[in-house]
Amino acid sequence: MNKLTSQQLAELKRKLLDEKQDLERRLDEQSSYGLTEPLSVRTGELSAYDNHPADIGSEVFERSKDSALNENSEQQLEDIRIALSNMEAGRYGECVTCGKPIPYERLKAVPTTQYCIDHVPDPHSSDRRPVEEQLLAPPFGRTSLDELPEHNEFDGEDAWQIVESWGTSDTPAMAENPNIADGYHDMYIESDEPDGYVEPLESFLATDIYGKSVMVVRNEAYRDYMHSGEGESILEPDMNAEERFGQNLE
Repeated sequence: MNKLTSQQLAELKRKLLDEKQDLERRLDEQSSYGLTEPLSVRTGELSAYDNHPADIGSEVFERSKDSALNENSEQQLEDIRIALSNMEAGRYGECVTCGKPIPYERLKAVPTTQYCIDHVPDPHSSDRRPVEEQLLAPPFGRTSLDELPEHNEFDGEDAWQIVESWGTSDTPAMAENPNIADGYHDMYIESDEPDGYVEPLESFLATDIYGKSVMVVRNEAYRDYMHSGEGESILEPDMNAEERFGQNLE
């Protein structure tokens, strides 16, 4: 049975109504902590989809903070409405778990509580996140598409391979391939992956814009091709410039 006096109930109701009015005013004046406005208004850009996600890192952090503040205010407002509804129904001040009266001192400290001190539920961490995080997470894997059969375009992994090929702070012991034979320049991810071609032949045979004047680019793929005994008659073994042009270049 509720042990609260009418004076105590009136005091708690006045406190709930004042807090309810303050929360509604705050949410209205701040436009739900700015969440009613698109992120582009804060950044000054036409779109929040930037080529450099780190550039909007601060804005995304502020967005997540505003989302948490807004959610907290909405939850407080809902708790106040439930408390006022329970007052009208004569159930205010009773623990919803055990049915025992909640001490006035506890209600005065937390007027919206529905639990006695022994049955307070564990707080639940919110799963709501800023919508902008759908673009930013996961940070690297979202653009590594090599494993997907329907994707064969230039992706995030290819971009990192180019950067990594110029060197990192890693040592050969940290390389993806532990059997590095040619030195540090082969340390980057999938360094032996064909770049810009599918078959090795495509990487060292070329023509002019008219499809004539077949030329051979003597690159590593060409040398591997010849060494494996797959050379065609149009190809010739590696030779120095003097042998190739039949003249002394000095």
